[in-house]
Amino acid sequence: MFHLNKRLTLSAICCSILSMQVLAQSPQPSLEMATDQLPKNIIYLIGDGMGPAYTSAYRYYADNPETKTVEKTIFDRLLVGSSSTYPDDDTYVTDSAASATALATSHKTYNGAISVDHQHTPITTLFEIARSQGKTTAVVVTSQINHATPASFLAHNESRRNYDEIADSYLDNLINGQPIADLMLGGGTKYFVREDRDLTQEFTQLGYQYIDKLDELDTIESLPALGLFAPKGLSYALGSDDPLRLTTMTRKSLDLLSAEKSSFVLMVEASQIDWCGHKNDIVCAMGEMHDFANTLELVKAFIDANPDTLLIATADHSTGGLTLGRSGKYQWKGKLLQQVTNLPDVIARQLMDDTSVLEKSESFSTFLAQHIQFEIDARAMNSLRIILKDGIKQAKALKIIEKELKNFIDKATYTGWTTGGHTAIDVPIFAYGKGQQYFTGHMDNTEIAAKLIEIMNSQRINGE
Repeated sequence: MFHLNKRLTLSAICCSILSMQVLAQSPQPSLEMATDQLPKNIIYLIGDGMGPAYTSAYRYYADNPETKTVEKTIFDRLLVGSSSTYPDDDTYVTDSAASATALATSHKTYNGAISVDHQHTPITTLFEIARSQGKTTAVVVTSQINHATPASFLAHNESRRNYDEIADSYLDNLINGQPIADLMLGGGTKYFVREDRDLTQEFTQLGYQYIDKLDELDTIESLPALGLFAPKGLSYALGSDDPLRLTTMTRKSLDLLSAEKSSFVLMVEASQIDWCGHKNDIVCAMGEMHDFANTLELVKAFIDANPDTLLIATADHSTGGLTLGRSGKYQWKGKLLQQVTNLPDVIARQLMDDTSVLEKSESFSTFLAQHIQFEIDARAMNSLRIILKDGIKQAKALKIIEKELKNFIDKATYTGWTTGGHTAIDVPIFAYGKGQQYFTGHMDNTEIAAKLIEIMNSQRINGE
């Protein structure tokens, strides 16, 4: 009860201050933004870590082998421009927090910052503006909901690593006595159900329905609601009970948001493209890209039925330095990845559970065929067996086995990586629906947010 009273008091004090900040920090509407081109709703999608190599890879991965032509994907059909992603320093390479802050506020900041400047002063976010205008707001992610990207839309903190503080702020940073988001779906029970504070109970006190199982989504019939489906991030797409879990959550979100009388702003993040990139795991990455592609198809179909809505999608940065082609070979065999049925770390764990399969070529071949179904010649198969047999004797054997399996798949598909971190290359911009023309060509990531805020302020002026 102490926290609840404290929140209501802070809300009353801060609400008018926030309104002044919104007016001061928000870009003013431009005369060129025609009233009939203002969308009622905004759906903002972010592929975390999804540089242009990922969308190219997905095109060839998803290509129909029965046709000579390489089919265009949803990414190709919606592509309208590109975006720079550099942070507010001289490194040119951003982390997810600084980039998400730019995408959420239209302001650059330092790596690690959650919507604060170098002096740790909060910067008003797009979602705070939306809430102050009476819009319905929602966040859907495959990471924990207090991870860098969603946090940058909902919170302010000097460090993305302060997960508990960020989770707490979802209940302490209120507008009109309510949290910034009406709907939050993703992971994070570790940070929201703690010994010192059970945030889920406090959300229910504010009228939120809370669920902790993805298959309970259909029990949510109205907003506000909170769904946390894993201690941290959700399971990876490949091998998950629902390989299209981002699509599933987005579909439910659109159903709930459509039932509201007010206009809405929805932020959707395919969080784990980035995580796969950090692991240099192309199998993992294509599973996440497939889920994100289906999510984009779903949102496009929604806009076809609701043409007063804008889809804007981009990435916060690119991860891993992914290359399609390696070792001087003019080739990439991405379609082979569809014949890998488990993630390398899953294969590695199963191998460590029964290392006897490495003793003979026949037993190893039988084991591997359960997970990797493309053709492997006998020499390559035996070479991999010997490498893995040696690996199980080493310290940190599980990590070594996983790495060797990834290397094997990379060599078979001619996939390359240059880093386990981020890169500074520009990322794609995708747009569809009313207002899409405002996002063509090259934009900085701050300009994407500035244009969205301008749209929202123009809506307010024109009574949308």
